[in-house]
Amino acid sequence: MNIILITVYVIAGIYMVMNFKHDLQMLQQNSYRLKRYWKWQSGNLMDTWRLIDVALLLLLFSRLLHNMLSVIIVGLVLAFKTIIILRKKYKKPLVFTPRIWRLYSITAILGIATFCTVLFSCADKSEVLGFYSPVIITLGTILLITIFSWLFIIVALLLLKPVEELINRHYRNDAIRILRSMPELKIIGITGSYGKTSTKHYLQRILSESYDVLITPGSYNTPLGVIRTIREMMKPYNEVFICEMGAKQNGDIKEICDLVHPSIGIVTSVGPMHLETFGSLENVQATKFELIDALPTEGLGVVNNDFPLCASRQVTNVKVLRYTVKGKPDCQYQAYNIKYNHNGTTFTLKGPDNLSLQLQTQLIGEGNIANLLGAIIIALYLNVSPEKIKYAVSQIKQVEHRLNVKRTPSGVTIIDDAFNSNPTGARMAVDVLKSFTDGKRIIVTPGMIELGSEQYNLNRELGEYISGKVDIAIVVGKYNRDAIVEGLKKRNIEDTQIIIVDTFNQAQEKLQSLLSPSDTVLYENDLPDTFK
Repeated sequence: MNIILITVYVIAGIYMVMNFKHDLQMLQQNSYRLKRYWKWQSGNLMDTWRLIDVALLLLLFSRLLHNMLSVIIVGLVLAFKTIIILRKKYKKPLVFTPRIWRLYSITAILGIATFCTVLFSCADKSEVLGFYSPVIITLGTILLITIFSWLFIIVALLLLKPVEELINRHYRNDAIRILRSMPELKIIGITGSYGKTSTKHYLQRILSESYDVLITPGSYNTPLGVIRTIREMMKPYNEVFICEMGAKQNGDIKEICDLVHPSIGIVTSVGPMHLETFGSLENVQATKFELIDALPTEGLGVVNNDFPLCASRQVTNVKVLRYTVKGKPDCQYQAYNIKYNHNGTTFTLKGPDNLSLQLQTQLIGEGNIANLLGAIIIALYLNVSPEKIKYAVSQIKQVEHRLNVKRTPSGVTIIDDAFNSNPTGARMAVDVLKSFTDGKRIIVTPGMIELGSEQYNLNRELGEYISGKVDIAIVVGKYNRDAIVEGLKKRNIEDTQIIIVDTFNQAQEKLQSLLSPSDTVLYENDLPDTFK
């Protein structure tokens, strides 16, 4: 075998392995759930990237060119595609966890075994099927493996399922053992369609004035994420454990509650998030309130009544304190006199027993104030003094990508609300943008995702809400483009105020020519790699 063939084989092998890596990345972003992964994959089976491999396969077997010329063309194209893979930047790169390494290993073994089987089957033959050389057959096999790489991922996932279940059971039992060894630990559960991560950070900062606090880091809001936090980060001297609880289907919150057994729980919101998996708002409500339902009778539930599906949910198993920033009735706690400025927000919190706290924070937006209220209520319940609460609230930093306000050296204000946009949060961010009146107000958004059958309607409504409140709207990508633009044009907005681009890089290029000192830019949502 000459050096050219060896080189092409090496390139094709590297390309095959890199394709497996990308598919594993998408599997990880779909939470290793086969149904969700297949739903994403089924919409990308014949994308341009894969069609190029199909075209190369047809070239090999068409016999239009000399075999060696076809092989060289295939090698060059695969080398170019491999370079693209290596240089591509992802918003959420693949995290090489032990589970990913196991999946990667089994997938690679399956791919190599398939190739070797074909190789040995035709190694001693000059022609296969009466027409093709072993080189064409074996190189074509690698292309077939890359075209159907998703199938190898699925097979590996199924083969490892019993192993993963055994490993997860061991980890779960170990986490339970650790929690049982700390009977004095106060465990607080936080859930909601949105606001839970911010509330988690605010509560940690306030409680840290009086307690040693551990929180689930980042987006460790799944059962496995909670288990990993307990096993790897919990220390015997921790006094409070704040556990963020995420959910995409019924039973998800209950599963975490059955593990950690919280005595305090807060529901920050109930809204149209992950409707594709929940199916209905009623299911969202039932799942979020699995936290409150799991609390012991001597515990405490805290509920944000600004959301109708929170306010209407009756709770009888535990004491509940409800709060509002919108003046909703039947709330024990309420924020008054909310005033925004470039330095943050001032407001007054009023509660039972003539409680009145004058508070100043670097945060902006009604949603952030609501999240603060929930955290403050729990701090008061745990006997943190009002003076310590005031100080902690004034020191809380804006959470990155969640209505985070920055000013560039050139005088442009950036409002970063790029994480996980939702209908309520998006409107709140637009209202904040509207309050900046010194220069042009520009929004950059691809819209909202995972809204099920309401996807189009809610994005159209977002476009309509934006219109009239901004000077320029930059709509990114194709996923929600038609809905947002339709909404924008329902109000008095000129076509020149709407800019359509395919990527965020193109949006940045447009901004360079538009921005002047004193302008304000709102980045509202940033779709993950699984959306286009």
